[in-house]
Amino acid sequence: MLFTDRMDAGRRLAEALRHVRGENPVVLGLPRGGVPVASQVAQALGAPLDVIVVRKLGVPYHRELGYGAIGEGGVRVISDDIVRRSGVGRDELETVERAEETELARQAKRFRTDRPRTAIGGRTVIIVDDGIATGATAAAACEVVRAQGAARVVLAVPVAPPDAVAWLRTEADEVVCLSTPRAFRAVGEWYQDFSQTPDEEVVALLAQAAERGDENPAGGETEVEVDAGGVRLTGDLTLPRGTEEIVMFAHGSGSSRHSPRNRLVAAALNRAGLGTLLFDLLTPAEEADRANVFDIETLAGRLADATRWLRERESARIGYFGASTGAAAALRAAASFGAASAGADGDSDVDIAAVVSRGGRPDLAGPHLADVRAPTLLIVGGRDTLVLDLNRQAQAELRCENRLEVVPGATHLFAEPGALDEVADLARDWFTSHLAASHPMR
Repeated sequence: MLFTDRMDAGRRLAEALRHVRGENPVVLGLPRGGVPVASQVAQALGAPLDVIVVRKLGVPYHRELGYGAIGEGGVRVISDDIVRRSGVGRDELETVERAEETELARQAKRFRTDRPRTAIGGRTVIIVDDGIATGATAAAACEVVRAQGAARVVLAVPVAPPDAVAWLRTEADEVVCLSTPRAFRAVGEWYQDFSQTPDEEVVALLAQAAERGDENPAGGETEVEVDAGGVRLTGDLTLPRGTEEIVMFAHGSGSSRHSPRNRLVAAALNRAGLGTLLFDLLTPAEEADRANVFDIETLAGRLADATRWLRERESARIGYFGASTGAAAALRAAASFGAASAGADGDSDVDIAAVVSRGGRPDLAGPHLADVRAPTLLIVGGRDTLVLDLNRQAQAELRCENRLEVVPGATHLFAEPGALDEVADLARDWFTSHLAASHPMR
């Protein structure tokens, strides 16, 4: 396969990466030649683009022998085995690392100017280069982004030798390579135009991507500290431009705000112009005790407190998306607001406009189901028979507008091809219909 230039390679690579679009990925280009390729991938996937700056650490007397790598944010990935076998002293290694840290900082500032580094914690990250020869830099990049908190690492290149691809499959979660010629000598042989990419082009492409992000109605993700009744919880808030509706995600047992399933749904809601807040209802220490995951009263109380915090911050109409035990917490919290609006004991300062449950346990909300006033959609997999029965029983207790949707052939996690996309479509339609149609904000 012969590529016209890096832009052509990027467009073709983007086609092979369309299956990753639903994961709400971040695209990182390796400088310098990888950035023009990555810019095309990011545009096609509607993903943010950034540069990944890594520096390999070479043994002083044999620089081609790498003993580790460093990345931004103070990330160091060191092979203790190579350090031990090299026999190099600590002072010599520290000299190498100081020099590489200086160069890393210089490159990062040069390419990104004053923009902050894109947060990748809990995200799917696509690392892009214009091609691979040995694979050493690509492998270092995979290690660095994983150390920075990436949930899944996809390495994508137009061309590479077969042995390098085989090795890199052990370093990345997925490798996408368009061409693996056996007669491989150099990356440039597979391009008609492989002229050098200057620093200025990298800077310009990243600046253009940042401007497109500002104009993108899907908006960008911001890390926030959610105040849930005095408990500080980390969250990810995405607000499309001009939105007045936000969906809060209540995660279930064994899940978190980094859940790729919930992030896929959130991305679909963002594309529809809805804001999203993904946050954890428990602190890391609390999650260690499994009993807390099923403490619906505590989870619902945290969600209600966080809802008031969000309402004061954004003055938006609010919906809940709950999964597993998180669905019970969402319905219990909605019930506390619904009971107040009906004149019973409860909170009257917030109205929940809509609730969606994915593979949820609404039965765990118990007698409070009758107090829910928000229109509620229950989504269950057709092969998740036990949970389906529990949802049917819970539906009989609801007194609000409600609907039960069964996704044929899907199991509890909706891992089957197309199943989670159907969940996202159902949730999007329910929220866009009921949030926009809800009564005016008080």
